[in-house]
Order: sequence, then structure tokens, then C-alpha cells
Amino acid sequence: MLLASDSTLKGGKSAIGWAVVALLLIHACLLAWMGLRNSPTIDETAHLPAGLSHLKVGNFALYRVNPPLVRSIAAIPLLFVDVQMDWAAFSDAPYSRPEFVIGDRFCDLNGAKGFFFFTLARWMCIPLSLLGGFVVFLWARALYGSAAGLLALALWTFSPNMLGNSAMITPDAPAASLGVTALYFYWRWLKQPTWPRAAGSGIALGFAELTKTTWLVLFALLPLLWLVWRCAGRHWLSRRGSDDAPATIPPQPSSRQLAVILLLAVYLINLGYGFEGSFTPLEKFSFVSHALGGPGAHETPANRFAESWLSKIPVPAPANYLIGIDIQRYDFERGKVSYLRGVQQDRGWWYWYLYALAVKVPLGTWLLLAMALVVAVRFRSPTTDWRDELVLLAPAIVVLALVSSQTGFSRYLRYALPMAPFYLIFIGQVARAFAAHRPVASAIVVFATALSVTSSMAAFPHSLSYFNELIGGPLHGADHILDANIDWGQDLLNLKRWYDAHPEARPLYVQYFGFPSTAPSIAGIDSQRMPRMSGADSPNQATFRSRLEPGWYAISVNDLYGYRHSGSEEPWFSYLLAENPVTMAGYSIRIYHLSSQDVTRLPLRPQLRHAESK
Repeated sequence: MLLASDSTLKGGKSAIGWAVVALLLIHACLLAWMGLRNSPTIDETAHLPAGLSHLKVGNFALYRVNPPLVRSIAAIPLLFVDVQMDWAAFSDAPYSRPEFVIGDRFCDLNGAKGFFFFTLARWMCIPLSLLGGFVVFLWARALYGSAAGLLALALWTFSPNMLGNSAMITPDAPAASLGVTALYFYWRWLKQPTWPRAAGSGIALGFAELTKTTWLVLFALLPLLWLVWRCAGRHWLSRRGSDDAPATIPPQPSSRQLAVILLLAVYLINLGYGFEGSFTPLEKFSFVSHALGGPGAHETPANRFAESWLSKIPVPAPANYLIGIDIQRYDFERGKVSYLRGVQQDRGWWYWYLYALAVKVPLGTWLLLAMALVVAVRFRSPTTDWRDELVLLAPAIVVLALVSSQTGFSRYLRYALPMAPFYLIFIGQVARAFAAHRPVASAIVVFATALSVTSSMAAFPHSLSYFNELIGGPLHGADHILDANIDWGQDLLNLKRWYDAHPEARPLYVQYFGFPSTAPSIAGIDSQRMPRMSGADSPNQATFRSRLEPGWYAISVNDLYGYRHSGSEEPWFSYLLAENPVTMAGYSIRIYHLSSQDVTRLPLRPQLRHAESK
């Protein structure tokens, strides 16, 4: 039913409407279940108290590397429950990131109740993903027909990457939702430039900008798209066949309306921060990045504009918005340890996101995308306005190019997530195979869609750890990429369920990649710290064996693979790589059972796979 052409959909618009409602309801239920079952991830523990500080204190300094909209929405339920907070660790000093220390304290103070607080916060964000799915349907339908809209929405509903990230209070999935909404409203304005549509486009753009600073690129991209649209409009209309040519040329989008769109978005950015520090002269800021502070800013905050005429200009943005951009730039300039296929290095790779997409997007979706490219090239109607797909695909291309160019570190596929809705809409056009009565193509579309859905659901509710069959699925994901792509601390509650169901698993030694360090005990797991094997232990293995006791061991895969997340870690626990796990909690925590004989025969040299760290 989801892939049938408009002419075969029984009940017409009514059937389509019910199909849309059903898919969105399924999506909401999947997200609600994940929000309940999975433990808070590392960044969520900082986002939630930061959002609470925005709402209660009206201060936007915490987690300012991202705009405040999503975490503020997530924190709304906490205004009505008994939440314990401690702001003593707050610091506004340069280079400081106090939100993580405050987040740790938040978890410690609220104990087991805190897990439910995070569930409530996650449920508050579900409507953002539903909005994104609905816009994906609307845009695909407008371009390619209702069947295409339903196909695009189905792929959104079951996308493992959208599910994994939309079930959290982090801003990446909401940035995808509100980003595609902003571009959809903008496209509608280009098609029919009226003042109400310009106002709607400006409002949608402003909300997108309040999710993630990635969308700052739209302030350059949208005017460029407007220019191309205007310049190409008359030329394209003049080349259309006489049977198709309209009697009059449609009105062209005006520069005045474009200016209103951009200015309205800027106004909403400032409004979202309560105009905190808005229009502060540029000379009043101290920056820590080379881009804004100058060559020595990494060591001493500075301002490269201090002696120029620009220093007197009031910045038309909130102070913490600009400071957040500066800190994010500082992080990329300094670089961090990155991991790909067993290799760790101090900076990233330009092709890392392409590789991550190759292994984390379902193979069925890749097949559909290949078909969509063929359809777009081989079966394009001469009357098709190529500008429509330019507006659709340009944001996806720009986002991919932007994140790939930031090689200071390569860690998170979620940075590229805002491009997802655009290629899903583009894929929707393969549903035309049904209207064209092409049985072979139709069968391939059905097969590829089913493959995408079943592959995703096979990993559910552990969608954050999803990897496709190209590399053997989630069980082998850690051999390729690590960090939030597989292990972000989300499986602690799954470990607790296993722990409760297996009373024989005592003692249990735990090495958990998550915050705070007391998280296992907060979850109700009576555990001991796993012994670390340092380089000094290698020459004297007997010393280390004396600390290694028989028992049960649960370890996050980031720690198991010796991932240097903070840059200072070593492969202290990689001796367990030589063993086969008994089971897993989700796909991010492996559980081992070591007998006395196992302890005696364990090879205690670091068991790093693939190339050595460099």
C-alpha cells in the first residue's frame, strides 16, 4: 500500500491521509519506547541541566556550542517535578565546559529518579521528529506524487539513524527536522513569492537556526539559491514547449522579501536567547579560536578584530551564540583523536563521513538512492523544473561538504544527519515505477524498501548502534567506527536488566563509557571497577594477574578497543579482546565470564585490532 501509485490507492486522499497518520504514529511509538528503555547518553547528561538553566535562570552560557531550543524544550517537564540541582561548578571562564561537571552532579543528586527525568525530556522532543517526517512527505508528494511522499515518509519512520538520534535530546535530529522544514517553506516561497509565505519562511529559518549552528550556512546558501532561481527562471520558461508554456511568466521572488526572510530569522535567533548580550560591539569579545582570536588565541584569549574598523560594529546575535561558535571552532582547530577501522590519529579524515554513511545507512536505502539517480537522469521530463531539485539537494551537498572539511576530528556521523531528509525526499521519486507499470523496477523498489525496514528493525531498539550488512551488522561496527556511532553510554539500563536476570553474575566488574562515574551504582548495579593493564604491567604479567580475578566483566566497546576519547586514555582493557563475550547489553556493552583457567591463560599484551594507534 505504501508504494502504490495515486491511481491505485483505494479511497484516494483519505487512504493517503490514514497511511501518513499510521506511519507517524509508528514513528512516535518507536521513539517513545527507546526513550524509556535506553539510559542517558554522555551529551544528554549535560544538555538537560543546561536546558533547565535556560528556563529557570535565563542564562545561556551552559552548552553554548549549540543553540538552546532543543534542550529548552526537553527541560520543560522538569519545571513541574522535584529536581535537585547544584550550580556550584558553573564557570564562565574561557575554554571552560562546565556543563559536563554540572551534568554529573545532576545525575548524582537525582539518583535513580534521574532516568525518568531523561525519559520525560526525550518524549518532549518526539513532535520535532514527527514534524520532520510530515514535511518529508509533503515535499516528496509535491515533487513526485503521493506514492513518493509515502515512500519517503516510510524511510524516515524506520531510518535507524533518525530513530537513534531522535530518541535523545541532542540537537542533531531536530536540526534535520527543522532544517528540512525551513527549506520546504523557502522552496514554496520561491515557487509563489507572497509576503505571507516570506514570513513563514523566515520563521521556519529562525527555528532551524536555533537547533544547531550547522545551519548558519543557510544565510549564504539561501541568497545564492534565490539568485540562481531568478536568473534561470526566465531562461527556463522561454525554452519550454509551446503547449506547456504559461500565458504569463510567474512572479519572481523579490530581494525585499528575501531580506525579510533573513532578518526575521536573525530576530528569532536573538529572541530565542532573550536578547542576552545582543548587539554587543565586536571589540568587547575575547575569543579562543584562531579564526576569531588570532594566532595566539589558543593560549591567551584575544580578538583579531580589536584594531580594525569592524571592532565598533554591534554583533547582531546573542553573545553566547557567537562565543559558542568560537568554542566549536577552537575544538576543530586543536583537533581530537579520531578512529577509523582500528586506526587512531590526532586528527580526522576528509572521507570519514562518506565511509560512515556507507556502513551506517541501510543497504536497501543505498539501492533506492542509486535507482533515484538513474530515474532523475534517464527519465527526466523535458518540462521538469531543475531548480526544484537544486533547492532540494543543495543543502544536503553543502552539509556533507561542510562536515567533511572539518578534519580537526572525525567522530560523529550525527554531524551529517541534517542532510538525511533531503536525500530521502529525492529517493521518493522511484515510486514512479508503479505509475509507469514497470514490474521489474517496482519489484526492486519493494525489495529495497523491505530490506531497509527489516534491517533497521533487526537492531531496534539499539538503533544508535546500527550498522548495515556490508560490514556484518552491529556486532562488527566497532571494527570500523566508534564513539557515539555505536557506544554513547546508552545501554546501561540494558545492562541493569541483564544483571537483575542473572544473579549468578557476581562479582561483576564494570567499565562503563558514560557519565557520571557513579552511573552503574545509580542504576542499581553492585559492581567493581575493572582492573587496568598499563604499559608498566606488560613486562611483569604476574603482577597484573594478581589483580585480575575470576568473575563477570561488562565493558563498553569504546573502552574495550582502547578508544582515546579524551586523548589521554590507553588500551587498559583491551586484554579482553582475545576472549569471546558471553552476551551483550545492546550492542555497546560486552559481557564476559572469566574462570580461573581463563585468567591464567589470558594474553595480557594489548589486543588492538587492525593497525596500531598512531
